[in-house]
Amino acid sequence: MTDRPASWRMPTPKQMEKLAAGTVRKQATPVAAPEEPLPPEYWDSVLKDPRAAITGAELRQRHLSEIQRHVLRVSCRRCDRTLEIQTVDAVRLNGGNAIWKDVAQRLLDNTCQQRTGRHEEDGCWPAFEAP
Repeated sequence: MTDRPASWRMPTPKQMEKLAAGTVRKQATPVAAPEEPLPPEYWDSVLKDPRAAITGAELRQRHLSEIQRHVLRVSCRRCDRTLEIQTVDAVRLNGGNAIWKDVAQRLLDNTCQQRTGRHEEDGCWPAFEAP
């Protein structure tokens, strides 16, 4: 009697041949080489995806009056704080022509908890998130 569990058994030669034949069949499907361009259907599906409509960089550069989200969220990569503000409140406090990136930086800087004493290093590092 051995101390190995019953579930651990070496496959028989016939089972190994069957497993090997199954993996060969799976690899027979054509795979595009890494240097080959992707098919146009792939790019069409990527561009039609609703998540591709607006990137984070575009949202940061938008005026507050152009943003359709109800809540705006920004976090600090340095001190891990997260701030949320409703879009209507941000417009009321900063005006509709204010850019979201500038508003978020001011919100974080007013309450930064990581102070080093050096002007260049003080302040939060914003990370814009989708609520």
